[in-house]
Amino acid sequence: MSTPKILITRRWPQETLDRVAKVGDVTFRDPDTTMSHDEFMAAAREYDVIMPTVSDKIPAEFYPAAKGKVKILASYGVGYNHIDVDAARANDIAVTNTPDVLTDCTADLAMGLLLAAARRIGEGERETRAGKWEGWRPTHMIGKKVSGATLGIIGFGRIGQAMAKRAHFGFGMKIVFQDAWQVPDDIKAAAGNATQLSSINEVAAHSDFLSLHCPGGADTFKLINAEVFGAMKKGCILVNSARGDVVDEDALFDALDSGKLTAAGLDVFMGEPALDPRFLNYENLVLAPHLGSATDGTRDAMGHRAIDNLEAFLAGEKPRDLVS
Repeated sequence: MSTPKILITRRWPQETLDRVAKVGDVTFRDPDTTMSHDEFMAAAREYDVIMPTVSDKIPAEFYPAAKGKVKILASYGVGYNHIDVDAARANDIAVTNTPDVLTDCTADLAMGLLLAAARRIGEGERETRAGKWEGWRPTHMIGKKVSGATLGIIGFGRIGQAMAKRAHFGFGMKIVFQDAWQVPDDIKAAAGNATQLSSINEVAAHSDFLSLHCPGGADTFKLINAEVFGAMKKGCILVNSARGDVVDEDALFDALDSGKLTAAGLDVFMGEPALDPRFLNYENLVLAPHLGSATDGTRDAMGHRAIDNLEAFLAGEKPRDLVS
């Protein structure tokens, strides 16, 4: 390929923008907003390389339109449910992502959400700022004890395992989990002697806290639904730092209203950045604006990983993180 035409769909940290500028003829899209349908269709006819983010929803019509022109979607982010991998493959478009580099920070954020929801830190912070705190008293803002409780994990990949280690070795939590693959004993041992259960409902029934670390997409759409909430141990706390579409939000609100769910810490939402207005009615929700990987160094590392994949592809090598 001659000098490739590359589109960066959203602003990255400057260090990585400086590096990718040396790889080809790069267009840095100025607006800090997601790509529209029309922009993707125009890009399909103009660029050899598109480097989207996880919030850029690529329309179905893009893939056949891009065939023969776009050679690779080198995505910035670990999740790739914004990309139709099968459609990309059918139209000879490679897909890469950026795993590993955001594992620790996402697990840190999930643990923070768990603690904040359990100990009612958001509620307490709002009360204090509003000047409504009346001083210490024995019955004030009683939360849920974390240490020694049981944490259920749905999705036991890199981030799920990292969450398990934090919970077990940091807080003495018992770990149970569900995943489609049979996890080897050495991995379970390293993650705090975690126990693999056969179903999500079984994990929900045993857990004081339930943390989601599965990918988004059609296979996990509304995976946490009314049936799962019904199976949950009463008083459970939900943490979601995975993808918003993994949770049926109507069922979530029903579980909060019934008291089946005590609280939740959420970093992702079904229609983000638009938020169902019902979320604002619940003081027992900790709501974060998709901050899982938002730390100094991590966002740089994501960009470098995306560029590493692109450079390997352009050199005729297999990218390290080839999805399709």
